[in-house]
Amino acid sequence: MNSMDWYKIKVSAKYDSGSELEVKNWILSLTGEDIGNGAMEVEKRLRNGQILVKLINAVYQGTPNRPPACNGIKLKGNTSALPFKQMENIEIFLKGAEAYGVPSNSLFPTADLFDGRNMAMVISTILQLGTEAQRHGFQGDTCGPKPSEKHIVEFTEEQLRAGQGIIGLQAGTNKLASQAGMKMGASRHIADIRADDMSKEGQCVIGLQAGSNKGASQSGMSMGAVRHIADIRADDASKEGQSVIGLQAGSNKGASQAGMSMGSVRHIADIRADKMDAGGAGIIGLQAGSNKGASQSGMSMGAVRHIADIKADDMSAASQATINLQSGTNRGANQAGMSYGGRRDIM
Repeated sequence: MNSMDWYKIKVSAKYDSGSELEVKNWILSLTGEDIGNGAMEVEKRLRNGQILVKLINAVYQGTPNRPPACNGIKLKGNTSALPFKQMENIEIFLKGAEAYGVPSNSLFPTADLFDGRNMAMVISTILQLGTEAQRHGFQGDTCGPKPSEKHIVEFTEEQLRAGQGIIGLQAGTNKLASQAGMKMGASRHIADIRADDMSKEGQCVIGLQAGSNKGASQSGMSMGAVRHIADIRADDASKEGQSVIGLQAGSNKGASQAGMSMGSVRHIADIRADKMDAGGAGIIGLQAGSNKGASQSGMSMGAVRHIADIKADDMSAASQATINLQSGTNRGANQAGMSYGGRRDIM
């Protein structure tokens, strides 16, 4: 089944035999023409457009107060058997119906009737023409639903002022609340719930959102003590587990604190200082420098050890009063006349 066949099946399902009967009786009453029964027969009778031209002429003639748009519309059809002439008859009907007041989106396309594409739309357009005939005071039989009429309501000043004292539902309602006995400025309860009407038994119940006191006991607790939600008491805990260090805190399985004083560092790895090579204790690692090219001979206890073999007494005494250029120079500065502790201007 191709898409066109599927479209025809879908459109034919919308065809209403009740609407067809209403249109049939109306056309018969105004033109004396019978359009038959069934979508195929109605299509065959209306296809040349001649019956539709007779119908729109009868509507115009029976409406004394036609809309101004109807003036100048030519409704003269033809009886030719040529296809384009038959399509012209259909277009004459559509133009006359639109000028009479049928909305453009309610008019069927010419191909819907001439090619039999959508007969349900053809019936719907004729029913809409019957509705507009009722609106314009057509003198004769009509069909279609009754037209909707504009209903204009005018309010007096008193009615408009009366609405200013009404609280809209969007802002709440005062129908269920009472301020009787309330002080000036007190809160107004929207819901009519009074605190003294509440169940006193429920005041000592802790909601589940706040936790539960069903599995906990406060017996023996002092005022302000922490309430344990889970019923776990410290004296019920295993005393053997108090000496166990959790793995999260490290492990004492591979370390020993034997012989360590209070506060000493606990070695995690089982490395004992007395097992290290004593011969290496006197060697300074390369990372800390080297003592191979330095000598401490003649140095007092605590004196600074010079890594490079340079003795201070070998240095020129004349240069001790010279300030290096990196630190600035005192050649172009003079402290003459300056007090003790005064600032020396380098520049």
